[in-house]
Amino acid sequence: VQLQASGGGLVQAGGSLRLSCAASGRTGSTYAIAWFRQAPGKEHEFVAVVTWSSGVTYYADSVKGRFTISRHNDLNTVYLQMNSLKPEDTAVYYCAADRAYSGTTASDYDYWGQGTLVTVSS
Repeated sequence: VQLQASGGGLVQAGGSLRLSCAASGRTGSTYAIAWFRQAPGKEHEFVAVVTWSSGVTYYADSVKGRFTISRHNDLNTVYLQMNSLKPEDTAVYYCAADRAYSGTTASDYDYWGQGTLVTVSS
């Protein structure tokens, strides 16, 4: 599975962005796609995950109520709608996929996209 993340940019605090993660290759074996983020000098932080077939979602407490993850199966794309952005949301955002896992641990995901930078100014 190959993943291509896009949609990052510079936005003021309180603004919105929508990230996209386009999947290609053997997407039929994908169980879940997640978003992680990594701020400078920090580890990967789980953001949200959606299961591919059933659409079940789970969010980190830090983004719950502000971010929404969704998938468009026909387009093989997962979206992350980010509203009410805060400066602490600034990070490189990565999408990751796995064939059997939908948890919050980055090292358990097998496939990763290249990342897209989100910068939130105060």
